[in-house]
Amino acid sequence: MHFSELLEEHENIKLSYSTIYRVLTQEGIKSTKKHRKRKSHHRRKRKPQKGMLVQIDASPHEYIIGGKSFTLHEAIDDATGEILALFFAPNECMEGYFEIIRQIVSKYVVPMSIYCDRHSIFVSPNSGKLSIEVQLEGKTVNLTQFERAMGELGINIIKANSPQVKGRIEKLWDTLQNRLPVEFKIHGIDTMEAANAFLSQFIVAYDEKFGVEPENPESAFRPLDSNINLDYILCVKEERTIIEGSAFSYKGKYYQLIKNGKKGSSYAQS
Repeated sequence: MHFSELLEEHENIKLSYSTIYRVLTQEGIKSTKKHRKRKSHHRRKRKPQKGMLVQIDASPHEYIIGGKSFTLHEAIDDATGEILALFFAPNECMEGYFEIIRQIVSKYVVPMSIYCDRHSIFVSPNSGKLSIEVQLEGKTVNLTQFERAMGELGINIIKANSPQVKGRIEKLWDTLQNRLPVEFKIHGIDTMEAANAFLSQFIVAYDEKFGVEPENPESAFRPLDSNINLDYILCVKEERTIIEGSAFSYKGKYYQLIKNGKKGSSYAQS
């Protein structure tokens, strides 16, 4: 199917899927994808409104043919199947997820919920380990930086227990891992930075071709308060206790709070 689209786009040759499949098969050229019979199972119904649920995930792959493997962070809207954001990073990381949240909020504003796996970026390793007695004493597990940031934006986090629950985004990985390397080859893209620059136009073309209309046309995306600065949310925040001399320590360094050259302000210097 991708080959037929590329023939029409670049060579103005229009052939049906079945014709291309027959010609390539006769020439001994087989698809790189394994065609399996799909198992019949219940698929969760799509959310009725765009922005109600956004699925996020990341996948390492050799996206540039002959190059090193790196990781694509992605967000897909559950109601429409549209790609909302894509971002490459060397590895799956908090910064990669913060970047796709930034793209979503900058373009669509704030979604109601995010659906993710139970990676330690999203869930603390100590989550669920506190006994009832300890919880009754008022002790809690610290939020991850991602949980904290989503809380500040008012986005609910739903954690999936298995990849199968995130079927739509898992299926999309197959599509992206087959299409993107070919697109990068055609456009002469051979670095991760150039690939990131190309992704915005890829998203537009993909969504126009594969996006579906939501059951309810009214968007569930919520406006972002004009006083909110994303840079102050999509970042690392840690608490420290001020000790004697209006100072605190952080990662082996000593900081002292000053104001206009005097101690006791909200400015920190090492």
